[in-house]
Amino acid sequence: MRLTVEGLRAGYGKVQVLWDVNLAVEPGEFVAVIGANGAGKTTTLRAVSGVVRPWEGRVTLGGHDVTRLAPGQIVRLGLGHVPEGRELFPGMTVMENLELGASVRAEARAARDTTLEHVLTLFPRLAERRSQAAGTLSGGEQQMLAVGRALMSRPRMLLVDEPSLGLSPLLTRIVFDALAAVNREGVGVLLVEQNVVQSLRLASRAYVLENGRVVREGPSRDLLHDPAVREAYLAL
Repeated sequence: MRLTVEGLRAGYGKVQVLWDVNLAVEPGEFVAVIGANGAGKTTTLRAVSGVVRPWEGRVTLGGHDVTRLAPGQIVRLGLGHVPEGRELFPGMTVMENLELGASVRAEARAARDTTLEHVLTLFPRLAERRSQAAGTLSGGEQQMLAVGRALMSRPRMLLVDEPSLGLSPLLTRIVFDALAAVNREGVGVLLVEQNVVQSLRLASRAYVLENGRVVREGPSRDLLHDPAVREAYLAL
């Protein structure tokens, strides 16, 4: 499933955040978006998933124009979104949060048990805490649950926003290893992440976003050694 974003402009109220953003993720590709805080990375993902309505431009998913669709409609077409801040239902159990992830797509409902087994294999800690309220989990466990909930919809394209935020290096590695495994299974991934080195090592391509505009793009290995990128984001 191919994701394309063309001429995207978006914002909140009268405040414009994105200016003519163009990007693409090919089927099964792993792409990163890097940039400083406030660059517009989260807004880009929200505009793709329908949480924020684009002002101008076009978003297509698997050949379908999803620019004006509601989030639930976009999920039914095969998009998963792991939002910044996780946005779990804290009073519901781990299992109840996961089951919600499978509730929107008919394909996901039909394969719920198989998908659940796969998610719990990726994140064994969730299996240990399946009856525990989501709000009582550690930050790392909540991030695993947020990723797992998105995977329960059986997405063909996955948006992931700041998965390592507030996590220890060990838990960060667990989450990133799971994303790499999902990608190897053929799911396209568009990752927004403050850990620039980790992002560029995981992704095959990347975009650099500054002040709501794409200012650089290319193979991740090239950007990792780009002097301007290293100076701005790697403190080198």
